[in-house]
Amino acid sequence: MTDRDPLVPALTGVLVDVMWWLESCGDEEVDPDSAVKVMESVGGALLRLPSGQRERLVQVLADLAAAEEDPVRRDFLKSFPFAIGLVEDEDS
Repeated sequence: MTDRDPLVPALTGVLVDVMWWLESCGDEEVDPDSAVKVMESVGGALLRLPSGQRERLVQVLADLAAAEEDPVRRDFLKSFPFAIGLVEDEDS
């Protein structure tokens, strides 16, 4: 897979959208405990990636945020690396 592989940003965007949905859905849509378990599982998997892949993911998220027209989704994309633990500083 190359840096220009369109699959990486597409899958990253889908992953972020699923996490956003889980975070924002009501208790009647998804059991809160199940949502937390899924989000923790995803976060754990991302943190186990080799450092180069984590850096690539952070860069893809930044690129997606820069290209995003919806300000709410853009803010979520920007905050995602910090929220999931990929970076220590929210401004990174």
